Amino acid sequence: MKRYALLVFILVSTLTSCSIDNDNNYVGTEVMPIESIDIPEYFVHGESYEIMITYNRPSTCYQFYNFLYDINGNERTVAVINSVYSNSSCVEELESVTVSLNFMVTGTETYLFKFYQGHDDEGEDQYYLAEVPVQSQRSSSESEVLD
Repeated sequence: MKRYALLVFILVSTLTSCSIDNDNNYVGTEVMPIESIDIPEYFVHGESYEIMITYNRPSTCYQFYNFLYDINGNERTVAVINSVYSNSSCVEELESVTVSLNFMVTGTETYLFKFYQGHDDEGEDQYYLAEVPVQSQRSSSESEVLD
């Protein structure tokens, strides 16, 4: 499944890599390490959530493209993908960027999220792990506040 997802990603990247504008020459894509996340303490089955993900963009030549999102049972592996351009007007400065991942709770078991944080000195991928339990419904005190 991972190999199929990677092949589809490469195919889509190749087909969309041409740029007519000479000022913004598309170079490729790059997986960016995630710096922080904002995720709920628990999910309610059948509801949708916006997970906020923050990463550092090294220059203005990097633009958010999409998420690399892999599903394995109740485990979700998430990485941020940026499109990279070669542009003479790029500003080389580290900028914190926050993007949102919409997540629909379809399961009833605890979800394990693995957020990509780069790799260590030996080249091993590092992940921030977040376990989020699923409840069948909101607690009664929360329902009263929402109404």
